[in-house]
Amino acid sequence: MIDTFSWSNPWAIAIALNTVLLTIAFISPKKLLTPLGNINGAILGILVWGTLGWRGYVVVIFYFIVGSGLTFVRMEQKEAEGIAEERSGKRGAGNVWSSALAATICAIATLFCASPIRELFILGYVASFCTKLSDTTASEVGKAYGKTTYLITTLKPVPRGTEGAVSLEGTLAGALASIILAVIAWAIGMISWVGIIWCVAAAFIATTVESLIGATLESRLSWLTNDMVNFINTLIGAIAAITLALLVFY
Repeated sequence: MIDTFSWSNPWAIAIALNTVLLTIAFISPKKLLTPLGNINGAILGILVWGTLGWRGYVVVIFYFIVGSGLTFVRMEQKEAEGIAEERSGKRGAGNVWSSALAATICAIATLFCASPIRELFILGYVASFCTKLSDTTASEVGKAYGKTTYLITTLKPVPRGTEGAVSLEGTLAGALASIILAVIAWAIGMISWVGIIWCVAAAFIATTVESLIGATLESRLSWLTNDMVNFINTLIGAIAAITLALLVFY
């Protein structure tokens, strides 16, 4: 029993660290997540640290801090235009898992795989968060600073915040965000330098598909909620990166 909870055990560290962070989140006057979102965020944190250690944790924390921060950029303007995130930007449990479920699946899969398959799932993990950060950045920057937004299927100008709309400002910001996160993952030893290319390319592919889904299907299918689209987006990002790596090296 002592060995199970020793500080050399990543699961013990994961539980202790996320318990502390959960406590801080509950008592902090500035709320980034709802109470249920905080609990689910702690569960996610435990799973990530327990499977991928501090490196995997750095990736998800970077996504969370930057993604949450961008949500509050020009919040009053977004709320006035009716295009702000629900609950004044606070994320709920659905937001947590729609953004991180694909990455969590990849992280858990690493426990059951040896090299080189394990490295492919790690690549998928990083690519999934690169995709979500790119999507979040493109959306929030586009809403806040996009001068002209175009529907991706017709390239006709549409109001900011329209499902399936893209802007130059948002697209460039989203690409930069995916590059930065991929470089961080490389710098801490999670992926190779060529993995940066796969993650950035996968993020671009997935966010483009996500915009197409938003413009064509999201309003027509009741089950295709925003959370479901986010999950599909991140799953495509993970699969795309793994597929690109396999096509080149195998």
